[in-house]
Amino acid sequence: MKKFFLVLTAVGGAALVSSGQVKPVLTAKIKTPTVGCEDCKSRIETYLKRYDGVGSIVVNWRQKTTTVKYLTDRINIEEIKTAIANCGYDADDVPATEDSYKRLPKTCKKPEDGGPNKAPNIHAPPVIKQ
Repeated sequence: MKKFFLVLTAVGGAALVSSGQVKPVLTAKIKTPTVGCEDCKSRIETYLKRYDGVGSIVVNWRQKTTTVKYLTDRINIEEIKTAIANCGYDADDVPATEDSYKRLPKTCKKPEDGGPNKAPNIHAPPVIKQ
């Protein structure tokens, strides 16, 4: 009976210690002012999912924000901002890389670079009036 109690205590203690090693998850809200449509949103979400440590990504192109949940022991906020910049979009204080920005479709670029003047739903099919 003593051995059973000792083994039960050891297993319980090991389970308690292992559950105490929770990896810290942080949520960051990043301003992405150059995101303007559903294609931009899906492009950023697909690109960020490749990174180890990124949990969830929510891009709100109407409010121009990207919310990311990430594990702090695998990736940091600066790496996430750099990843968004490498995708072709500005992220807070990190500007988009020039090569990535040039590869974006014309509809996803800034108005001064030939992109659309209106941001809301720029990829929607045109409405034909009769």
